[in-house]
Amino acid sequence: MSLEVLDCLSVRSINWQKIDTVLLDMDGTLLDLRFDNNFWMEVIPETYAGLHGLTVAQAKQQLSPLFEQEQGKLNWYCIDFWSATLGIDIAALKRQLADGIAWRPRAEQFLTRLHASHCKVILITNAHPETLAIKLERAALAPWFDALISSHDLGAPKESQQFWRALQQQVPFDRTTTLFIDDSEAVLAAAETFGIAHLITLRQPDSQGPIRATTRYPAIHHFDEIDQGLPLHDD
Repeated sequence: MSLEVLDCLSVRSINWQKIDTVLLDMDGTLLDLRFDNNFWMEVIPETYAGLHGLTVAQAKQQLSPLFEQEQGKLNWYCIDFWSATLGIDIAALKRQLADGIAWRPRAEQFLTRLHASHCKVILITNAHPETLAIKLERAALAPWFDALISSHDLGAPKESQQFWRALQQQVPFDRTTTLFIDDSEAVLAAAETFGIAHLITLRQPDSQGPIRATTRYPAIHHFDEIDQGLPLHDD
């Protein structure tokens, strides 16, 4: 891994002149994962319990094997699949709660500087296109990106090599000069297998969750740890 690393957790610096493409995840990277964790761990079980006359604990017990079965697959991120499976209008429920969608600290400033740089900047997310649309309405991410890509458009999740092959066909990039930032180490492992040279993860994707003590990949807490060398806001 070619990033300069202070230890197994921290990124010391990035030579931005050696990066020409930046791939960025959305949930847990640019946006606080608290919204999604709360939605799937609390709101969905509560809603499911109400529909079926269960306690929340019983609902969680019933839902747990369903979630485990689909984790890491495209269905895991597909609100059409979960709406049909659970009998809940997932998109409508997300829209009702959209006020909870929030930026991670300093993400907007980082995007502003990236946008002013020489780099091509691409959002790649496992979020379903309807979920992506809801997030874009709330956070207005689109202006900072050269492309916005959902794994559903490519027919495979970011955890698979099929996704990465399809991504490179759609938006060609040099693997040796590409930086990818994602909170999921399973996704980063897939990117590493594909040959992407520069990989970073997040210490605290969920603002109310624990700070990761160990990570497989170099990690940052906030983006100002790696923005040295990018244009300033008023450049």
